[in-house]
Amino acid sequence: MQELAKEGQTIRKAYQRRLPSDTSKDYYFMQRNTGITEPITVEYGFLDTASDAEKLKNNYLKYAEATVRAVLNYIGYIEGTDNTYTVKKGDSLYSIAKKYDISVEELKAANNLSSNLLTIGQVLVIPKIEKEPEDYTVYTVEKGDTLYGIANKYNTTVDDIIVYNNLASTNLSVGQKILIPNIYTESDQYDTYTVKKGDSLYKIANEYNTTVDELMKLNNLSSNLLSIGQKILIPKQNESQDFDYIVKLGDTLYSIANKYNTTVNEIKSLNNLNSNLLTIGQTLKLPKLKNNTYIVKSGDNLYSIANKYNTTVDELKKKNNLSSNLLTIGQVLIF
Repeated sequence: MQELAKEGQTIRKAYQRRLPSDTSKDYYFMQRNTGITEPITVEYGFLDTASDAEKLKNNYLKYAEATVRAVLNYIGYIEGTDNTYTVKKGDSLYSIAKKYDISVEELKAANNLSSNLLTIGQVLVIPKIEKEPEDYTVYTVEKGDTLYGIANKYNTTVDDIIVYNNLASTNLSVGQKILIPNIYTESDQYDTYTVKKGDSLYKIANEYNTTVDELMKLNNLSSNLLSIGQKILIPKQNESQDFDYIVKLGDTLYSIANKYNTTVNEIKSLNNLNSNLLTIGQTLKLPKLKNNTYIVKSGDNLYSIANKYNTTVDELKKKNNLSSNLLTIGQVLIF
């Protein structure tokens, strides 16, 4: 009513008329308790005279805007933003920015903040940040879909989809469109790995010839804890240039040279080594792989590799002197 009054509509500041048969009720309205949505009754006034009707005719757009504005103010919406957020105990700018898929700088700019300090109960404006199309894939929910199934299909996580779409629950409806973040999409630089029972960052780093620190930095991890099914990015070895290899327990120059289709002398020359002695954790520069070589990764099999490089399983086995279809991660194949 206050918003309508600002636009020139005559309103009643006080009124009361009770139902004679039951004074706990009145003549004006009743609200239905849906249990799902919040009912709101708008008192808009009456048309008692021709001038009242003319006034409404000439100002109905302003009155409509005033009504919408009042409802938005009532539910805590600030015009021009996606949302507002009330700071709770334990919140930080970083945690709030992460929740709404924006940066701390964007959040501070939207609220004219000069520091990172927050107070409980403080209301923050969440800026509307348009996502670039290359950052996501649009998926239309089909019958039988679940967030877990969709996340698994697109190599991401349920939590990432929920945060990216500001979903209040994991419930989906057929035909609903959701954005799939392209966070864990394989690229020329990274592969993805799905954490299995018994995995640790050390084990994965060792298996993929990288370091725990590199994995934590690449995946923005704050601890070494992993959960089964979690997706993490793995640095992909560049097959077109020299690359680094971290010496592991049991390695020798001969075994490394044999594994990566090179020679002991090539490795020694590239690393200025005077002897064949190696130490665990030592970083070796290995010569670039030939264009017709492939390093086996987790999930690979001879069929998938043959299909990828337009050859056959028999041809791969013949060129690599393989007596079985078994492969090991890190094994170098010639095709």
